[in-house]
Amino acid sequence: MTQQPPPEPVYAVPDSALRFIGFLSFFDRYGTPPMLLALSLGTSLDFSQAVQLIAAYSLFYAIGQPLWGLVSDRFGRLIVLRTALAGAGIGALASIMFSDYVPLLVARCFTGLMFGALYPTLLTLLGDTRQGVERARGLSDLQIYSSLGTTLATVSAGALATSLDWRLVFALPAVGCVAALYSLRRVREPQHPRTGFSLVAALRPMNLALYTIVFLEGALLMGLLTYVVPALQHTGVSVGLAGILGCGFAIGVILGARLMRRLVARFSRTWLIGCGGLMLCGAFLPSAFWPSAFSYTVTALLLGATNAIMHSSMQGWATDIAPDARATTVSFFVFSLFAGASVATYLSAAMAEQGHYAQIFGYGLVLSLVLVFVAAGTHELWRKNTSAN
Repeated sequence: MTQQPPPEPVYAVPDSALRFIGFLSFFDRYGTPPMLLALSLGTSLDFSQAVQLIAAYSLFYAIGQPLWGLVSDRFGRLIVLRTALAGAGIGALASIMFSDYVPLLVARCFTGLMFGALYPTLLTLLGDTRQGVERARGLSDLQIYSSLGTTLATVSAGALATSLDWRLVFALPAVGCVAALYSLRRVREPQHPRTGFSLVAALRPMNLALYTIVFLEGALLMGLLTYVVPALQHTGVSVGLAGILGCGFAIGVILGARLMRRLVARFSRTWLIGCGGLMLCGAFLPSAFWPSAFSYTVTALLLGATNAIMHSSMQGWATDIAPDARATTVSFFVFSLFAGASVATYLSAAMAEQGHYAQIFGYGLVLSLVLVFVAAGTHELWRKNTSAN
């Protein structure tokens, strides 16, 4: 009986693995907020301490981005992806073991640091292994599945924590990490230029312009999205219905991503950035001038579509702008996105506390008009300079 040769390694992460890891990273990131009350009732934490777990997770999720990018450019994408999955699984298991504030806080900080490496590494892998339309379609698929992770976490985490146990919400990502590691067992490192710690290449003037633009985009797209559900509740909508209507964001992402797969073959990225920016303006327009449950639902839907069209185009730009420091650049890009969201939420918190949601979305409308011209114009300038060289 002849022995079968071992299977040949593959050098591209399977589409199914990319989508699942994208789903997993967003499920964990958005799984804790819906179960805040259950977490405070089922542990020794009070409500404010439970909120601090989310803030700490988000902080470490963001600040680890540049570090992961540098390590990825130096040692490779797959080693970062596997290390982060293993670490995230350990962090999720540690989150189950503790119910006191300090050890649970440490566990969630570590988990956020590990999960923060996943999505930018996926973007970098797409940049390494795909070109043109195929890359844009891969980014759209990744957005669909990450949005599904966000939606499932938003809808189910609170119910699971309340009806069963809050530990289950942390246990599921741990199981997912094991499954993701198994799916990568035959994958080998794709070929890409090794440039060491490419910090200088990632901080060129045009890169800095991109980080500034995505900082503003994060403030508008992710920072103000935070207020859609509270604004719905402010109109008198019940908590449960507000959560369901807020999931219009996920529907917008899915529909927008499907549309994006058709648009990328016909229009330039500059056009797509401009079109997505105008859609962002349209998202804030009804809520700024005619605030109601209907207008806030429209805002959620159009923010999702903007995320699928404009933000995925910005992601494609980030993977192209510095091939010699792709992972570092993408990590700074993601860091800028979350930093913008955090700053916007912080600056608008007082208005939200007073229920001035129309005013918040009005500021969003004005800044969106600025964003669409600056983003599209800067990308076109970069495109012409790149073509000339």
